[in-house]
Amino acid sequence: MKELWITIEPNTSEKSKLQKLAAENADFMVESTRASSCSGKDAVTVLGSFDEKTITQLKQDGSKVALKISMKGKEDENTAVKAAELSTDYIIINCLDWRVIPLENLIARTRGKSKLIAEVSNAEDAKLVLETLELGADGVLLHTADVEELKKAIALVKEQAPEITVVPVKVTAVKPISTGARVCVDTCDLMVPGEGMLIGVQAAGFFLVEAEVHENPYVQSRPFRVNAGSLSMYTLAPLQKTRYLSELKAGDEVLIVDRKGKTRPASVGRIKIELRPLILVEAEVEGKKIKTILQNAETIRLVTPKGSKPVTELKAGDDVLAHLTTSAGRHFGVAVPDETVIER
Repeated sequence: MKELWITIEPNTSEKSKLQKLAAENADFMVESTRASSCSGKDAVTVLGSFDEKTITQLKQDGSKVALKISMKGKEDENTAVKAAELSTDYIIINCLDWRVIPLENLIARTRGKSKLIAEVSNAEDAKLVLETLELGADGVLLHTADVEELKKAIALVKEQAPEITVVPVKVTAVKPISTGARVCVDTCDLMVPGEGMLIGVQAAGFFLVEAEVHENPYVQSRPFRVNAGSLSMYTLAPLQKTRYLSELKAGDEVLIVDRKGKTRPASVGRIKIELRPLILVEAEVEGKKIKTILQNAETIRLVTPKGSKPVTELKAGDDVLAHLTTSAGRHFGVAVPDETVIER
């Protein structure tokens, strides 16, 4: 789990709001050279310079230790590695002119020895460092005077790629319908069998549509692509928001999901909208009916408990995987639990 450390900038008019949000969400609050604990965690002593004797003594006393380092060159990188070899619990790095390369080097050289915390001033930079070298930093230390920026960082760090519940639902009807606009979502990532996107007519239920990961005699696999269905379909996006497929464009984020409910965000590289024959799939579980509209072709597959099945072979009684939600009400993609909405 990634960690969120926070330093609230002095002389801000929103200090009380920032403190409340930090108390509820931060792993550590950092003031000057000390870290006070949040969420019941032990305090951490934050050192402003490398001192082998001090680090060794603090560790012998049973204290958790963090070392703050400004990355100005290779010498500072080597100092961070020395600190990691002393089992320093955290290394907090401030990359001045270069951000990605020093962090990549330190991820490679200190992994498993110390936790890397990268200093950032906004959620955009937090996202970058958390994804660097795929593994990312172990957390961020956000310096902020802005409540909205803190909210973005909290959402990014604390709600990143949660697991969701995926359950079998029983297909009740499969009906070819007329030609319509369908959307292919080409991501900047690779997917494997059992992975895809959640697509549905209603915000209350989404079918797991598999990526084009299977070879066949007529079309090469496209493991970066989900042939996601009619442009009016919902897809479940990061942070439990919904998006219409028609809204997606290059640079947006979508949610990749596997049959166990593990999720990860992926960036959209391209959206293709073309006119194709469509097919309506209906299913039911515990008295709840859900639907989706997909392209009617052999390459479009729904994930099943043990594999996947082309929509052209689906029949009533088949089990496929879906994600069900408790709220159908949505306002610009955000759940409104108490809103009465009827979707058919």
